[in-house]
Amino acid sequence: MSDEVEPGHVRVRLDLSYDGKDFSGWAKQRVLRTVQGELESALQTVMRLSEPVELTVAGRTDAGVHARGQVAQFDLAEEVWAEHHDKLLRRLAGRLPHDVRVWKVAEAPEGFNARFSAIWRRYAYRVGDHQGGVDPLRRGHVLWHQWPLDVDAMNEAAAPLLGEHDFAAYCKKREGATTIRTLQQLSWQRAEDGIVTATVRADAFCHNMVRSLVGALLHVGDGHRPTDWPGKVLAAGVRDSSVHVVKPHGLTLEEVGYPADELLAARSKEARNVRTLPAAGCC
Repeated sequence: MSDEVEPGHVRVRLDLSYDGKDFSGWAKQRVLRTVQGELESALQTVMRLSEPVELTVAGRTDAGVHARGQVAQFDLAEEVWAEHHDKLLRRLAGRLPHDVRVWKVAEAPEGFNARFSAIWRRYAYRVGDHQGGVDPLRRGHVLWHQWPLDVDAMNEAAAPLLGEHDFAAYCKKREGATTIRTLQQLSWQRAEDGIVTATVRADAFCHNMVRSLVGALLHVGDGHRPTDWPGKVLAAGVRDSSVHVVKPHGLTLEEVGYPADELLAARSKEARNVRTLPAAGCC
């Protein structure tokens, strides 16, 4: 979707959350139930549109992955927006299924693009290592790991992964897409209730990147791999069969960050550029 809004239209921003358990991911599919499909259907119904809107999202989530701070957008004729904007949130609450909620509907500032204007996405991955398992009331959002985890070792192993790298070793390659990303934060913390949470923040993520990083660091935390192993995997630059992609239900998209309004368009243009790493010996 272009950053330019057609004359007579407004760009609408949605802030939403969903429980991914019963969704086949974000992206609309012909038969399977998806978040995008439910939202577009609900928007068309409550605004009585002849054609469905087309949503652009900050980050497409896989099947089973949750979101607390997802952001999406669509363009709408000015007269339709004027008629419905003050009632849209309440009407969506009555039309949407209970596992997806829209919390805010607002006209987006000029230059806003939910996907390309974002400067970071922050995920959380939650793990329980209690020998008795996971609290049944949290089982849909916490992975059970059957060996005790050393949080300090996992943080030590995570440090070399920070910064801009080619994360091909931790991504599922997609044709024509770069695997170069800037990992801004990767840290682990154990809460008072014993749950160990990874906070993972980057400018963007390639497919399966978070779940692969978590899988590698869990191998370190339970003592099956040394702390320098994840960094060596990264440096090798190829998928390693020893890196386990952990299950999706422990993963939640927590927040998406955007620059100041006057920088939105420039950021969107920059994000569309295909990145390369500096050549050895350069700069």
